[in-house]
Amino acid sequence: MSGTTPNIERPFDLHGLRTYDLDSRPSKVFQEDLGRPLEPGAGIEDWFDALPRQLAGNSLRRVRYHLARAHAEGKTVVAALGGHVIKTGCGPYLVDWIEKGLIKAVAMNGSAAIHDFELAFAGKTSEDVSTTLHEGTFGMARETADAFAVASRAGLEHEQGLGLALGRYMDQARCLHPSCSVVLAAYRAGIPCTIHVAIGTDIVHMHPHVSGAALGESSHLDFRHLCRVVSTMQGGVWLNLGSAVILPEVLLKAVSVVRNFGHSLEGLVTVNLDKESRYRSSVNVVSRPAQAGEGLELIGHHEILLPLLHAAMASHLAQPRIAPETAEIISPFSKAA
Repeated sequence: MSGTTPNIERPFDLHGLRTYDLDSRPSKVFQEDLGRPLEPGAGIEDWFDALPRQLAGNSLRRVRYHLARAHAEGKTVVAALGGHVIKTGCGPYLVDWIEKGLIKAVAMNGSAAIHDFELAFAGKTSEDVSTTLHEGTFGMARETADAFAVASRAGLEHEQGLGLALGRYMDQARCLHPSCSVVLAAYRAGIPCTIHVAIGTDIVHMHPHVSGAALGESSHLDFRHLCRVVSTMQGGVWLNLGSAVILPEVLLKAVSVVRNFGHSLEGLVTVNLDKESRYRSSVNVVSRPAQAGEGLELIGHHEILLPLLHAAMASHLAQPRIAPETAEIISPFSKAA
């Protein structure tokens, strides 16, 4: 039998142990990095400054810095939305950013577009699936299906894409709660809004008058519109908000197309903000596209993180430090495109 069995009854002899001065040792945490309790009456800027300068505290500061920089320099900021962001009440924050010129384009999956439409049209969304599924009524709302049936056909026939056509439909439908809608805000601001559909995943796909061909082709047009947006994202910011699969995959393909055509994405900043860290959003958003820039991730509830970011950006958007000279990107719907 090789080796020696340690004698666990006798402690290790520590005489001769090499030591050093604590001051000479490299360290990761310093006194000035610690968080600071706030006094009553403190504002959002005080809160940000008082955050610990560690981990997510630093990431939150970096996201705010890049959003402020992109706005001041007129760079492209894209908000890519999953449905949960709309369901948790965060649409109005994005609407405000669109109206203030921070967000230059919106991409969303089918569920985000559906919840957005229903809130604007009826002032409510998100049914009780466990009840309606067993009754055979889950997803059978007529007005929602009608909107996507008409918009997808119009988006195909006029080569507009689904997002623009849905925005126009909602504008003409005189929705009762237009201030709720990200789609409508993008349409009225004249910025691209693209909807990326996975056939069979959304409630409107169950309705016989909703054409799969029209949905597929109008959504494919939106992918090409998004490629044009991504081609302008040198130094810009891509915000992946609550999409774990569809939009991370869409972004990866758009980046490949853009680089194939020789466009630079130097300085691109990608941010994943979601309830939990997932493979595709971590790799396809944070890691792979941002090789020439920076990738950041913030994990937490949308209904907390997005309002915090919105509040943190409020003072900058009110008084930007640098007047943007090239704030507009080339819209895929303009004649110049």
